[in-house]
Amino acid sequence: MGVLNVTPDSFSDGGRYLRSEDAIERGARLAEEGADIVDVGGESTRPGSDPVSEQEELDRVAPVVEALAGRIEARISIDTYKPRVAEECLGLGATLVNDVTGLADAGMIRAAKERRAGVVIMHMRGEPKTMQQDVAYDDVVGDVRAFLDERARTARGAGIEEVIVDPGIGFGKTAAHNFEILRRLGELVSLGYPVLVGPSRKSFLGSLPSKLPSSERLEGTLAAVAVSVLNGAAIVRVHDVREAKRVVEVVDAVRSS
Repeated sequence: MGVLNVTPDSFSDGGRYLRSEDAIERGARLAEEGADIVDVGGESTRPGSDPVSEQEELDRVAPVVEALAGRIEARISIDTYKPRVAEECLGLGATLVNDVTGLADAGMIRAAKERRAGVVIMHMRGEPKTMQQDVAYDDVVGDVRAFLDERARTARGAGIEEVIVDPGIGFGKTAAHNFEILRRLGELVSLGYPVLVGPSRKSFLGSLPSKLPSSERLEGTLAAVAVSVLNGAAIVRVHDVREAKRVVEVVDAVRSS
């Protein structure tokens, strides 16, 4: 899954693809580099970010989704927690909804069901503005697993056929929590749903002694990608598709040897 942020303030590439023309070209390039899914988002969900209006988000993403749907073979995912944004984009060619709130709004379940779309259910504490203020867990993997299990069962019970779960690396979690989730990923895989992991360029990779900024976290991202796939991840969400694709090919070869 390639990341396409049509935003001015995303933590890594904010502002680079805010113009629709730039975003469309970027999305096409991600597909050329090997992305099976291009994930289009119009609102930053980095820690401390402010929400944008429904209409502003739609204005950012709708032209991009529509153009890419007619241009690339890769699936298009809409990264949103707003049902109307999801519904509009599903009507324009997206086939997957990536919801950081874990389908908290019942309207999202209805939108996905009516459009026969797949969903990505992510775990997050609170909301992006405040999610790093409460990061205490008795057992982070156990808590995340229980949440994802309940939400996935709800989605399936509502008639959604394709359900993917995401532990929410970096969303209401410390660096130690994120590393533990990667190490114990098999416990989430055992739920029986495809697991998506999104470690790309995130701050926990800069918490190590090297203390690198987001622009210099490629190697750390690729290490996290390798660990995720070895431990059972079905999808990895990254900014650097070409490099991650090469890593995944090697890991797959090891797993199948």
